[in-house]
Amino acid sequence: MHHIGILAYGSLIEDPGEEIASSIVTRAEDVDTPFKVEFARSSTKRDGAPTLVPVEGGGDSVRAQILILRENITVKKAEDMLWRREACRIGTGETYDPPETPGPNTVLVERLEDFHDVGLVLYARIAPNIEDLSPQKLAELAIESARADAGSEGRDGISYLIVAKRNGTCTPLMPEYEREILRQTGTKDLMDALNISLAQ
Repeated sequence: MHHIGILAYGSLIEDPGEEIASSIVTRAEDVDTPFKVEFARSSTKRDGAPTLVPVEGGGDSVRAQILILRENITVKKAEDMLWRREACRIGTGETYDPPETPGPNTVLVERLEDFHDVGLVLYARIAPNIEDLSPQKLAELAIESARADAGSEGRDGISYLIVAKRNGTCTPLMPEYEREILRQTGTKDLMDALNISLAQ
């Protein structure tokens, strides 16, 4: 039996969800994404916060981990768990059924063969949806999400950016995006920016 891995970047590194978390045996940490990612998707489940997604233009390869799953986890089960995590369906038992024609909000589970000595590595792909991809626009979306319900639940864009930084993520837009949040909130660091946004 070969182990299956899940490629984790962004929030998935620290928050894989209970189904995946309970299936991990180890992590391969010295990994970069084999595709470019950027804060190019405004997530409805995060009240519009910008999230990291694979992009065709712009972006950069970022720090990632491979979550190595227990030997008894089948490819289908791994796909289902990853899909449920990304589609906010953890615990429902719903299964991944890729559509013939993916829509703008479809979560797709893609495969990487023999990636970093792991026979099969899965990752989630969802389409970018932010048209005007600028640090100003990203900062506005992040601050708005922090003022919404997502802020009090830690699912907002500023919290997401703090976690991404902590995990060594760096994209081309990220330094300016962070500075723009601080500028728009009149703060010195992201925690202050978050607290001020929560208070508004």
